[in-house]
Amino acid sequence: MILGRYQQTTARPSLILTGPAAAGKTTALLHVGRTCHLAHTRTAHPLGKPSDIQVPVAYVLVPPGATAKMLAAEFARYLGIPITARMTQTQITESVCHTYNQTGVRLVLIDEIHRVNPRTTTGAETADLIKDLTERIQATFVYAGIDVTSTPLFAGVRGAQLAGRASLIECGPLPARLGNKHPFTDTVTDLENALDLHHHRPGTLPRHTTYLHQRTAGRIGSLTRLIRQAAITAIGDGTERITKTALDAIRLDHHAETTNQPRTGGRANLTDQSSQHVHRRAPTMTVSGVTEPRRRAADTVALCRLRPEATIKSVERSEPSN
Repeated sequence: MILGRYQQTTARPSLILTGPAAAGKTTALLHVGRTCHLAHTRTAHPLGKPSDIQVPVAYVLVPPGATAKMLAAEFARYLGIPITARMTQTQITESVCHTYNQTGVRLVLIDEIHRVNPRTTTGAETADLIKDLTERIQATFVYAGIDVTSTPLFAGVRGAQLAGRASLIECGPLPARLGNKHPFTDTVTDLENALDLHHHRPGTLPRHTTYLHQRTAGRIGSLTRLIRQAAITAIGDGTERITKTALDAIRLDHHAETTNQPRTGGRANLTDQSSQHVHRRAPTMTVSGVTEPRRRAADTVALCRLRPEATIKSVERSEPSN
């Protein structure tokens, strides 16, 4: 980020997160943004006046079939920059670059970058706009997209420019074992620790790592969906514990349902039914640093939200050291 902030003569270096769908790319992207924002918050000076407000991170989602003007409008919308239908792309871009630099944006996250196709006229104009923004906004750009190396994004002259300035980070399904490490088990443990179920005993989900890995094909998106839905079911029916019967009843995405299905059988309940011990967690939850009382009926889904950092900690542990 330091290099991206102070490099002036050429386009700044960037990063691209790529991999199959549901591999955790967006989760990783948002976690990077959250980490950067919190780091800035801890070191920022107290605000003296409203004009001193700093926004260190921006997140932009590339819309389907995006034109250059549409993408410029998405950049403006994130910071609430007023635009009108009569404004030209150049006017919007000028306003975006000025405001982003004035508010101190240091990290720009662009998701769904695979939607940009430089082989088409509109796609080429959009790619040119992104290149222009990287040169004019004093920030580091991080992109995320599905299998970008197999898309037209790196094709042609414009693709060669992007490939020459961006470092590629591959995201894929978590392996059950990586050397002496067990990244998938670590992820399951972190997700379980983020649950708020009164009768759930810690350690029950990690003991069934093999089943969960086969059920989700090692994909973070499928895994978090499975555990979230099981937790919602547990709260809704009042059991407050996740059972294998509940996990089996949940229908996941098509890829997970058709890949490496586990054998059925075994104990139906992940918890020890003979034990009378009840592990009760504090009836509070934290969302974006704000602690709120535990709510029942109307807000069942919010009670089972998993902290995004729980997933990322294990992803970071799974990366092999250089």
